[in-house]
Amino acid sequence: MPRALILGGTGLIGRAAARRLREAGWSVDAPGREVDREDPRAIGAALGDGADLLVDCLCYTAEHARTLLPLARNTTSTVMISAKAVYVDDEGRHANSVEPPRFAGPVTEDQPTMTPGDGDHQTREGYGANKVAAEHVLLDSGLPITVLRPSKVHGPGNKRPLEWYFVERILARHQIVLLASRGEGVDHTSAAANIASLIETVAANPGTRVLNAADPDAPNGLEISRIIARALGHHWREVLLDHDEAGRHPWRRGFVLDTSAAVALGYQPAGDYACTVQETLRDLVSSRSWQDRAGE
Repeated sequence: MPRALILGGTGLIGRAAARRLREAGWSVDAPGREVDREDPRAIGAALGDGADLLVDCLCYTAEHARTLLPLARNTTSTVMISAKAVYVDDEGRHANSVEPPRFAGPVTEDQPTMTPGDGDHQTREGYGANKVAAEHVLLDSGLPITVLRPSKVHGPGNKRPLEWYFVERILARHQIVLLASRGEGVDHTSAAANIASLIETVAANPGTRVLNAADPDAPNGLEISRIIARALGHHWREVLLDHDEAGRHPWRRGFVLDTSAAVALGYQPAGDYACTVQETLRDLVSSRSWQDRAGE
């Protein structure tokens, strides 16, 4: 039986990957807080004599990447979860810029990235720069390490679900929904279940590479509002605004990832956004805490 170790196994992506691999017959160790990601000895002990797959959902800096390398040498295939935040457009704008980036089309893995940095990775400017630095450490090692770059990750158990923007209004029985820029903004979604499917694909095809990890479709804000309303049996009037002063939904920034490289490797998504978001919506509606926040 193949063995996988997932660092950050209790997080959104880690849980989805663990479930997917177990269903495929893997033995999976997915430690949470009991293993300190900052302690190389602790994660080395968790790996033990080695593994067929190592997934790091908690690699944010170059130092994190350096502590991962000794483990990767005892692993057949390693996956590091990065982010689309590393990409920049021709003007150096990125996903966390004050002004959103502008790309001519879907962003491929060859798109330029931010300059590597070592500042505070928890800041808007530092997050992507540190991710780039971590990527460089891992990819330059020559080990079979795959870097995945997802966008707008969604799934059940998300601590900050973007879908709540519409769910909250539906639970409050709003009869209209305001959508900035006529609801045309597209910010590619990445289901945790689809990232898990790509992780399984990478495990079967070890190599040194970067892959975008996103849903097979990229719905805009209007389409997402309709998907969520339909799933919850709600009807409202859509007010499509030409300006961006009201109705600023979370998906209004234009950013689409090209996933053809992942597909060429054999990636088969678990489903499109409308399919994969259903579990999240059930989770939100059934949770007492979310209902309390909606005033019910």
